[in-house]
Amino acid sequence: MAENDRPFSPENSSTRVATPNLPEINEETPLLDDQAKKSDATPLPKLQIAVLSFLQLSEPVTSQSIYPFINELVKSLDVTGGDERKVGYYAGLVVCTHERSVTQEAHHNYQESLFFASEALTVLYWSHLSDLIGRRPIVLMGFAGLSISMIGFGLSRTFFWLICSRCLAGLLNGNSGVIKSMIGELTDYSNMAQAFAFMPVVWSVGAAIGPFIGGQLSRPYERFPGTFWKLGVWETYPYLLPCAVAALFPASAFILTLILLKETVRNPNPTRHGESRSLSSNNKSTATSSPQTEGQSSLLRVEDESNASPSIRSILTRRVLVAILNYALLSFLDIAFLAVQPLFYATSISLGGLGLSPPTIGLCLGVYGLLMGSFQALFFAKFHDWLGSKKLLMFALSFNFPIFALFPVINLLARWYGMSFVTWATLGFQLFLCVFSDMSWGCAFIFVTISAPNKRSLGATNGLAATVSAAVRAIGPVTTTSLFAASIQHNLYHGMFVYGVLLFLVIVTLAAASLLPAKEVEWEDGESA
Repeated sequence: MAENDRPFSPENSSTRVATPNLPEINEETPLLDDQAKKSDATPLPKLQIAVLSFLQLSEPVTSQSIYPFINELVKSLDVTGGDERKVGYYAGLVVCTHERSVTQEAHHNYQESLFFASEALTVLYWSHLSDLIGRRPIVLMGFAGLSISMIGFGLSRTFFWLICSRCLAGLLNGNSGVIKSMIGELTDYSNMAQAFAFMPVVWSVGAAIGPFIGGQLSRPYERFPGTFWKLGVWETYPYLLPCAVAALFPASAFILTLILLKETVRNPNPTRHGESRSLSSNNKSTATSSPQTEGQSSLLRVEDESNASPSIRSILTRRVLVAILNYALLSFLDIAFLAVQPLFYATSISLGGLGLSPPTIGLCLGVYGLLMGSFQALFFAKFHDWLGSKKLLMFALSFNFPIFALFPVINLLARWYGMSFVTWATLGFQLFLCVFSDMSWGCAFIFVTISAPNKRSLGATNGLAATVSAAVRAIGPVTTTSLFAASIQHNLYHGMFVYGVLLFLVIVTLAAASLLPAKEVEWEDGESA
């Protein structure tokens, strides 16, 4: 059997027993095959999944580590002209943060929007390129760029360089789509849910580590005793230390990728496009050659075309579009909740929030992250085996109805009883419901993965999904927080207009989920081009 016709096995081809009656598998084979549907769960390639899980830790750590000090950093720059009311606007251009003023909070998410907008410009290109030259080069470049951008952020003394460093992280961040592609290539449908269950866990851990680094290590010159911390560099760059520590995570991921991560694209060839053009030229020059030469040239051309990465247009099938539509709506729903949640916590009770202090907000978010991560790791695969992807997705999405409806209820309880046991218990119940709603992410990842027409287009499919998600996340935070501010300032439906809009969005998302197949294997028999 020729090399290109051997069954795909990124982890270890020797571990799969050849069966004479099985059909041959190549890069044009759909991701779901009959063997995967009928056989027992395939053992996970634990080492490679563990490596990929650690690699995903870098993004939440680096993005969340700047949350605690971004407002102070912006205040120290000359961009605000001494007007503290402008801090929220400029800080929001960098990352979504927490501030006391509702009107300021509405502008906080612009800088997070810059990151996602920058990512949306390039993530499809990186993911499509990874189909051609392999996943590892793109992953390595992404982690190198993320490390450099974090160091640059800590060394920035002007607002312009803050923006440049944040945009650099977005422009070079192709890892979000590429790593999902690698998980899809390392698994089949029988064990895909187990692998994707670890992704929310990793994000939760990173979301807990990041703020701790940013909050505890900022301004070491003022806070820490000892000669080392009195060096001038810590006074000049008071936020360099947390940024440098956060940068160690992508730097470690870079080294781990070099040492342990295996390539999952079969026969990656960086010069494939060049060879294809050269082959086309040679074919023209041999048009009058002998039949034997023409036959060899034709054979080479067919082999080259079979290895070529498909175009973006070729993957825009109905099932890919439906999967990405669901992924985009889920992304908007998620970023809307993440934008409203800390804003609701920080806003005073009289204005529709809870008036919690930053340490208390951090504690609530940390508990939520731990609950969510632990639950996903322990129960997502079991729920998936019980309900299947579509039913579990719609089940998880339905929890968003009480989650958003509880925001005004919690505020009402706080008005009546203050921050009493009843209020805290209701808040805890809301966080508990969020744990169930987060199961929708694993299902969305699975549908995007299995919607790819074939293995060679998996990177482009995930890249397209990541592009749409980044675009949605670029506009989602500022849209939601602006609605929150407008609802309160103009007393729209007693300040609850924003929650009505979000509940309507849940209905739209459930309607989109209904378009997905009841059984994932239905897509195997559907269109693939």
